[in-house]
Amino acid sequence: MWKKLHYLDWKIFVPYVILTILGIVMVYSSSSYILLINGFNPTTYGVRQAFFVAFSFLFIGIPCFAVKLSIFKNKKVVKWLLLVSIAMLGFLLVLKFTKGSAAAVNGAVGWINLGPINLQPLEIAKLSLVFYLAFVLDKRDGKLVKGRFLENLIHPMIITGFLMVLVLMEPDFGGMSILFMIAFVMMMVSGIPTKLALRSLLGLLLFVVVVFSLIVIWNPKFIQDSYQFQRLLAFLHPFKLEKGSGAQLVNSYYAIHNGGLFGTGLGNSMQKKGYLPEPYTDFILSITAEELGVIVTIIILFLLFWMMWWIMDVGVKAKSQYNALLCYGITTIIFTQTFFNVGALLGLLPITGVTLPFISYGGSSIMVLTACVGIVLNVSATEKRLQQKQEGVE
Repeated sequence: MWKKLHYLDWKIFVPYVILTILGIVMVYSSSSYILLINGFNPTTYGVRQAFFVAFSFLFIGIPCFAVKLSIFKNKKVVKWLLLVSIAMLGFLLVLKFTKGSAAAVNGAVGWINLGPINLQPLEIAKLSLVFYLAFVLDKRDGKLVKGRFLENLIHPMIITGFLMVLVLMEPDFGGMSILFMIAFVMMMVSGIPTKLALRSLLGLLLFVVVVFSLIVIWNPKFIQDSYQFQRLLAFLHPFKLEKGSGAQLVNSYYAIHNGGLFGTGLGNSMQKKGYLPEPYTDFILSITAEELGVIVTIIILFLLFWMMWWIMDVGVKAKSQYNALLCYGITTIIFTQTFFNVGALLGLLPITGVTLPFISYGGSSIMVLTACVGIVLNVSATEKRLQQKQEGVE
């Protein structure tokens, strides 16, 4: 552990610390008014987020950095993580079909209530899928040649597809898309020819566009009242539906416009006062833009992309295929969540309920993301030590 600290990658660790601190501040600011008018302590969510960050750092991040990477490559560990993820996602479906709408939040059943905290199985499933694909694709290194793609990828494709179906049935389109992107990126960098990967992606995008267009044109009655369909309509016509499903997006625009370059000041947001529901989760960046301004918002996004860049750099330079795949998978988690969250609040993508990494409120999210950072720092330190040993420094 102490020897590894000499190899700590500050280019990744420092942005993580800054982002989590900003997250605590903005969770407190964006949630305090709603808590206060509902008779609760205005610091509740801010204190909880601080606890989640501290707990994650001490009991998840540090162990993930300190242990030997071979533990994550252990077949039994990978298998059990995957089975636990499948079991928890299956349990959510049981809750959905036994309790019906009573178990749903915003049209989806995505959390398991454990008393003081709500556990989100999707977050664990993301990291489990990264471990599983890194393990499987590393074993198939050199075997992904023409004529043997299906033979070598059928098993991971089935497992990924099964996880995606479980998440889709919640229903959680954002979560399903993140799982797809993890699998797509990791398979693409594992040796599949670029042309084949690009054709597959273009084919999928074309399929999504066609289905999307057909649903909008058809406008079937049985899904018109569904929460997800209303979000789709709000994406297409936000101002026409300003008093209904388009309210979130319109108020997100107002928040960003009100903030300008330098913001109205911490705590001075108007949109968090009942206009943006749960402003400390999906739309926390809109509140940040309103209170701290567009410049600070750009700095937050810069820090996220800076972190992603250097995680990718660790993967590119890794001698181990397995270590490289871990880095690519973790980068995909952070990038896809950032892309979906920012795209939704700007009206470039439908609202999917995807939170902003390290900033939005959520125990499950910050725990898994901290584990991701710990693992990447472990990979970076391990690769640096191996390189020095090979050069005869140690």
